[in-house]
Amino acid sequence: MRRLFLQVSFLILAVNLFSYFYLPQVLWSMLLFGPLILLGLRDITQKSHSILRNYPVLGHMRFLLEEIRPEMYQYFVESDTSGRPFSREQRSVVYARAKNTRDTVPFGTVENVYETGYEWVNHSLSPKHMERSDVRVLIGGPECKQSYSASLLNISAMSYGALSKNAVIALNQGAKIGGFAHNTGEGGLSPYHLQGGDLIWQVGTGYFGCRNEEGRFCPETFAKRAAAEEVKMIEIKLSQGAKPGHGGILPATKLTEEIAKIRDVPMGHDVNSPPGHTAFSNPLELVEFIKELRELSGGKPIGFKLCVGKRREFLSICKAMHETGISPDFITVDGGEGGTGAAPMEFSNHIGTPLVEGLIFVHNSLVGFNLREKIKIISGGKLTSGFGLVKRLALGADLCYSARAMMMALGCIQARKCNSNVCPVGVTTQNPNLMGALVPADKSLRVNSYHRNTVVSACEIMGAMGLESAQELKPWHLMRRIEAYEIRNLSEIYEYIEEGSLLKDSKPESYARACEAARSDSFTMTN
Repeated sequence: MRRLFLQVSFLILAVNLFSYFYLPQVLWSMLLFGPLILLGLRDITQKSHSILRNYPVLGHMRFLLEEIRPEMYQYFVESDTSGRPFSREQRSVVYARAKNTRDTVPFGTVENVYETGYEWVNHSLSPKHMERSDVRVLIGGPECKQSYSASLLNISAMSYGALSKNAVIALNQGAKIGGFAHNTGEGGLSPYHLQGGDLIWQVGTGYFGCRNEEGRFCPETFAKRAAAEEVKMIEIKLSQGAKPGHGGILPATKLTEEIAKIRDVPMGHDVNSPPGHTAFSNPLELVEFIKELRELSGGKPIGFKLCVGKRREFLSICKAMHETGISPDFITVDGGEGGTGAAPMEFSNHIGTPLVEGLIFVHNSLVGFNLREKIKIISGGKLTSGFGLVKRLALGADLCYSARAMMMALGCIQARKCNSNVCPVGVTTQNPNLMGALVPADKSLRVNSYHRNTVVSACEIMGAMGLESAQELKPWHLMRRIEAYEIRNLSEIYEYIEEGSLLKDSKPESYARACEAARSDSFTMTN
């Protein structure tokens, strides 16, 4: 659109120059076209709004709809709910914090406090003060030699290829400025990740960046790249919320020669990661693989990511950890409602445990096997606000990821063109003309601002609750209206089991059947 605008502008100027000599009465048209051309040139050269850089003049219609009639803008953006976009309120929070503008609201509570499902926390008459530096989390179990001090909020897994290089650069530079971590996604380590920000290198089923010619895991390549100073932790991706049990998808339209070289895949085809791993086939082999990666990386924290599926399979992993004494340093729990890119609709909508239930189950399982103290839990799942961060910590997480909100801090407008290579703001495209609209130097500041303001908001909420540390958060701090005249805290709604209870003969009834069916040497059921 930028090129078309410049061509049309040149044509209009040429016609008016011709008219100056031969048809002067046509020059009046410059009263209309002149200001539009100047506005368009300003749009192309400014660096704050990607939509205006790619769509000069026309892009102002979006801001007009949003400013004058928010409900109308909401209709255009959110009429198709199959992709579960952020609500207008969620978008407003992210944009305000990314731009460092006022995020307060007039006329009281935005939501209807008497609706079923409304949630809140109770404040204290003895509030405390909490700084961002007070809530960092040290990740690294007994076998870890290079523990990592992580922020409460970090950038979730999004690969180079799914995102443009400008988007990856902006995310990593934002992480560097703010001192938080950036997950690479399963697409491998690219030069654009190495901007000085802390990295969590994700190793998926395709082993991109650490694979041999047959597409299997290559220990030598892994050790070489894991030694990079920027790589602070390694995350094995077992499954993800958008398409659990399916494997990653990079359409051929977004595959460039550079991405193919980074991933070591051929050009001209969709890049589909296998559904499962080839480096291990059962829980005992998984924990041995964790041990191998820890040794190859020089003792850096190793963890795995999953969307909870069959309960007995995760309990099988817990049994393997208990029997061998080998455990990850962290476990990332993704919700079935998560995901930012391409996924089959049925997988996105109907496969995978939602975040809240999955997070509580993983927390309970580790508690039941006496493993929780040395394993940190990272939560994903459509996080946007300080309250969302507090909620996940109260439910059982130690720290959190955010993907969609970080994309919106980059300028994402939820056009839902992520898999088509025509993202209008340059976030999820490999088209040089479109990605050029995203200026990393500007967007990295917005990523940092969103992160800082969200963590500050969480600290202010916890302080208002009278807490002095995030570790004090418990499920009973969260209140929910479950009926018009009935209120319960979340410890009354969800079950939390006792420490070591899954190692006893008399197990909690809700876990007993799955626990008995679980076996450490297989993901399948016992006979």
